[in-house]
Amino acid sequence: MLDKLQRALGLKTNPTIFFTSAALAIVFVGLSVLFTDEVDRTFRGASDAVKTNLGWFYILGVTSFLGFLLWIAFSRFGHVRLGGKDARPEYSNIAWFGMLFAAGIGTILMFWGVAEPINHFANPPLSGLNGQVADLSESAGNSEQFAQRLRELPAPDGAAGPLSEHAANEAIGFTMYHFGFHTWAIFTLPALAFAYFAYRRGLPFRVSSIFQPILGDRINGPIGKAVDIAAVIGTLFGVAVSIGLGTLQINSGLNGLFGIEIGKSTQIAIIAVVTTIATISVVLGLDKGIKWLSNLNIGLAVGLLLFVLLAGSTVFLLRGVIESAGTYLSAIVPLSFWNDALPADGWGWQGSWTVFYWAWTITWAPFVGIFVARISKGRSIREFVLGVLGAPVAFSLVWFSVFGLSAINIEWENPGSLVGPVVQQGDTATALFAFLENFPATEFVMALSVFVVVIFFTTSSDSASLVVDMLTSGNTLNPPTRQRVFWAVLEGVVAATLIAATGQEALQALEQVVTVIGLPFFVIAYLTMYCLVKAIKQDVPEEELLPRRARVVLEARRRSD
Repeated sequence: MLDKLQRALGLKTNPTIFFTSAALAIVFVGLSVLFTDEVDRTFRGASDAVKTNLGWFYILGVTSFLGFLLWIAFSRFGHVRLGGKDARPEYSNIAWFGMLFAAGIGTILMFWGVAEPINHFANPPLSGLNGQVADLSESAGNSEQFAQRLRELPAPDGAAGPLSEHAANEAIGFTMYHFGFHTWAIFTLPALAFAYFAYRRGLPFRVSSIFQPILGDRINGPIGKAVDIAAVIGTLFGVAVSIGLGTLQINSGLNGLFGIEIGKSTQIAIIAVVTTIATISVVLGLDKGIKWLSNLNIGLAVGLLLFVLLAGSTVFLLRGVIESAGTYLSAIVPLSFWNDALPADGWGWQGSWTVFYWAWTITWAPFVGIFVARISKGRSIREFVLGVLGAPVAFSLVWFSVFGLSAINIEWENPGSLVGPVVQQGDTATALFAFLENFPATEFVMALSVFVVVIFFTTSSDSASLVVDMLTSGNTLNPPTRQRVFWAVLEGVVAATLIAATGQEALQALEQVVTVIGLPFFVIAYLTMYCLVKAIKQDVPEEELLPRRARVVLEARRRSD
């Protein structure tokens, strides 16, 4: 029956994966609308259980992924080319980086560039003051009084006090931990596996393809289809959280610029407009759509970065970028294994931040992974790993240093100006715009920032549509455009329906869902490492594992003989 329906609609998909995934997404939206409280209560309980009992598993998992990637890049396997030993990259390094950035965490950098450092500056994670800061948020009075009382909070011996220099360093360290090598390790691991199995074994861009070394032909059976359906649902939910954050930020920016009301109707209209732009980009295709928008957006983002650098305390920020690199490198090892085991006021901080981030990131890792694999044919494993880990993380370090340290400096000079709206009122969506009010040409720069968020939002939706279609379309590399348009529209419909049904509470409920759904993805990631190494050992001749210089010498000897 599904085959007949597919033919009638003119689709080229795996009908079981396509229709089941679409149906489950629609059913979830319907249940969220009809039984909001029940769905929220169920997933909240499951999410709390996962955070409390398995948060350590998430923390250890991401650190293990990073260690594995560094090992495989510098091992003899690093010489293997994705696509064969004679394959070469399809895109220049600059174009490749632009697409990596826009399809990865571009929206997140805009949303959290100010909000995360300011949150940790006011509430240092290692100090165990989470409960006390929350109490002050409700009782401290105005923003300036809130900042003053934060400074008066006693910190444990050796720990950072809120709004102190020690807290500033800790804020940058944690922010980079959340958006540096660990986040990109979550993306890079599946991306490397997708690229290897697609370009070396000729398998489709589906999560099930990764498990061929242990499942064999069963990847085309019920087990493989179940894995692919789970990947599609996880991708839709993960992207929906990003769409929700982007919508709130765009709405906040339009409110500051034009006084446009913050509310459901405005946010639904924003989603509709951005979904329309994403659909147009989908129709144009990868090279004319995503590539063009990515290059435009990376240029605008760099322009915004340079503006903040030059219009702010330039020398302070230049020193700070260098110092932040040292802060991050010195903190990365202890933070990689920190599990909030001995909190001062009970478990909770890491579950709401790090564990949620890792769960959220891994649910849409198939989306970023397949997209990165799609644009990375011809690169060696070493080049791939170091490029995908290195370039975005280097940019993220500069971005968070400039925006984060600028925000901290503004808060030092004007107590309460940022911790008031961001921490006391909990309005993270307005953080960037409250920050930009302290710079010249405020309205122009705010408008530019809104535009950058819209384009990042668009490229994320566009890329996700392309990837979800690959997950459902079997061996067809370039399926009918109508399929990608369907997924682009469905992503917008999912986000808009949730907002229309319950507003921001729906996004909070979705976060609970993502945290739970992240658990099987961690199991998949561990199996991915095993399958990748096993496949390389089976497929790649010993000669191809030699360094390039050794291969040249070996070939010269053969010719002379």
